[in-house]
Amino acid sequence: MLCVCNLVYVLLFIGSFSLISLLTIFLLLRQLIKKQKIKRRANNDNDKYVALFHPYCNAGGGGERVLWCAIRALQNKYEGIKLFVYTGDLEATGKEILDKAERTFNLSLDRDRIQFVYLKNRRWIEAKRYPYFTLLGQSFGSMLLAMEALLSLQPDIYIDTMGYAFTYPIFSYLGGCKIGCYTHYPTISTDMLRRVQNHVNSYNNRSYVTKNPFATWIKIVYYRIFSKIYGNVGRCADTIMVNSSWTENHIIALWEVPYKTHRVYPPCEVTHLKNLQSLASAHDKIIILSVGQFRPEKDHPLQLQAMYELRTMLNKDEALWNRLRLMIVGSCRDDEDRERVKNMQDFAKHLSLENSVEFRVNVSYQELIQCYQVATIGLHAMWNEHFGISVVDCMAAGLIMVANRSGGPLMDIVETSEGSQNGFLAIDAYDYARCIATILYNSREQNCRIREAARASVDRFSETEFEAGFLRAISTILDDKGN
Repeated sequence: MLCVCNLVYVLLFIGSFSLISLLTIFLLLRQLIKKQKIKRRANNDNDKYVALFHPYCNAGGGGERVLWCAIRALQNKYEGIKLFVYTGDLEATGKEILDKAERTFNLSLDRDRIQFVYLKNRRWIEAKRYPYFTLLGQSFGSMLLAMEALLSLQPDIYIDTMGYAFTYPIFSYLGGCKIGCYTHYPTISTDMLRRVQNHVNSYNNRSYVTKNPFATWIKIVYYRIFSKIYGNVGRCADTIMVNSSWTENHIIALWEVPYKTHRVYPPCEVTHLKNLQSLASAHDKIIILSVGQFRPEKDHPLQLQAMYELRTMLNKDEALWNRLRLMIVGSCRDDEDRERVKNMQDFAKHLSLENSVEFRVNVSYQELIQCYQVATIGLHAMWNEHFGISVVDCMAAGLIMVANRSGGPLMDIVETSEGSQNGFLAIDAYDYARCIATILYNSREQNCRIREAARASVDRFSETEFEAGFLRAISTILDDKGN
């Protein structure tokens, strides 16, 4: 009995010592970080420091369009602020990053008012480092990256534009910052949990889990615990922007702060795209265009499978099949993405589609515009796409869109009702092929009505609408005189 009591006392002592140590470290770090602001004020630097957390700011995708349009909006409205971007793109200079942003997204920025804070530990948020418990690993990795960011620069306003919610407590409690965020996609959702429960195989639910009841149970418990933690850290944000109805529903369910949550559709360059002159009729080929980063969730293999199914459907119309070409356009972030492109090229050969599929990697903005002009049909296959900027862009450019019957395309963008149809929605490869075949065999008048309805529907997704919504949401923390 005495030994048990001694063990209890030892454990209590260790626990108390650990708690005191953690509190001491927390207070020391907070004092160290506060000194940055005190030093600024002593140097008569009274501008507000606004830092945007975007470790992959040089990637060139839809998330990066949000970042740069948000920065442009802040520059246009606020004079007394200094803008910083936390980035892990160590291989690129600030000039190179801004050159690519302006070239890719066709926008102009005040370069003198943008500074970059380079983070050396971006590797801690890469999924490949965590073969198991990936969500948890990346989330805690983001906290390490946040500590590096905060120690490098202590801002007054912190805006996360990539969805790293676990960074919010770091900047809120340690940095004393006001927190804003633009969430493209919840880190976890009830749909992900449902896929595990239903033993559905996907890129984030491997076959050995779907086939093993115990592994499935473990993953369900893990997801439920993680979702609780995710809700707690998300509530640290002072203003929350979400990019679609689908994301809004999930974030409100998980974070439980609807009064702080604003739906702000991402910026799409619809004005310029709506004015494009189609050159599709001048080409013998019928181009089916897919635009999106080469990431696993974009499900490019499904697009190849759809083409395979389409060839089967058109087996009596060989002349039509020979005119078809799937053009897959996208950006690669790293060697892993480039390897993914190579694997898809091999898969296309396996399906005997190598003469019907073309891959274009990291194209310029002008090349992308040319792709829009020669294409007739748009293709997008991601399940539960949070919004779908490329879906809107294709519709604005006059393409007839076939997107996944889920997420943003289903809830916000594509309408399939008779009389107001502006596109098509599909689920599997056969469904996609059937939709494409319908477009091919539609009359010219039918396709023109769909195309005109699509172009008329996209103005609510313009850059102007995004900037107005973004500034309205962010003003709750930027206009606060207490910062």
